[in-house]
Amino acid sequence: MTRKLEVFSIIAVQSVLQALVPLFEADHGYRLRITWNTAPVLVKRLQGGETADVLILNRAGMDTMTRDMRVRAGSEVTLASSATALAVKAGAPRPDISTPEALKRALLAGRAIAYSDPAAGGASGIYFAKLLERLGIAREVNAKTKYPPPAGLCGDLLVGGDVDLAVQQKPELLQVRGIEILGLLPGDLHMVTVFVACVEASSAEPATGQALIDFLRSPASAAVFRAKGLDPA
Repeated sequence: MTRKLEVFSIIAVQSVLQALVPLFEADHGYRLRITWNTAPVLVKRLQGGETADVLILNRAGMDTMTRDMRVRAGSEVTLASSATALAVKAGAPRPDISTPEALKRALLAGRAIAYSDPAAGGASGIYFAKLLERLGIAREVNAKTKYPPPAGLCGDLLVGGDVDLAVQQKPELLQVRGIEILGLLPGDLHMVTVFVACVEASSAEPATGQALIDFLRSPASAAVFRAKGLDPA
């Protein structure tokens, strides 16, 4: 009988895990069952009584789990980081976003914009909502904003023609075919999110959970992280 390893993971690393998990499963004789969502949703489920063997969260989510004593001592490691980026549909005009003022003009000129719903708890969505306030254009941009479904990809709204610009973590945008990355948020607007992994304190498979984390930290895995738009630790 195949043994299972339960993983709670943020969607920013989904493309990486989808590439690497089959290799780990083949080597270790386990099947990974992965629950994907934003870090706040995963943390809320864990606080509500659910358990997992391995947690992959952003820094804030992991800090919460540490305070709740849900992190196995000595197991926490930083996996990678990624920046927030903007994208357009492949072949569409590419507005200038090279400076904060240029970005502001592009956001105001766009017919419709997509970014992660901050109410869903995604790091890029929360940051971008605050950024719009900082730029003084929140009312205008939010009036034409379309949010993807929970744990969804903003790039899908580009492909469907619903929006002209999409804002999300770079690796999440890279998961969507038919779109092109314009660039990262410019200048002092730049934002990087750090992704952290640990063995959950109640795991019945701590050794295998640690083996998974070690595998994700290997040089071969680092190359996959990089290819998927993340910067490995």
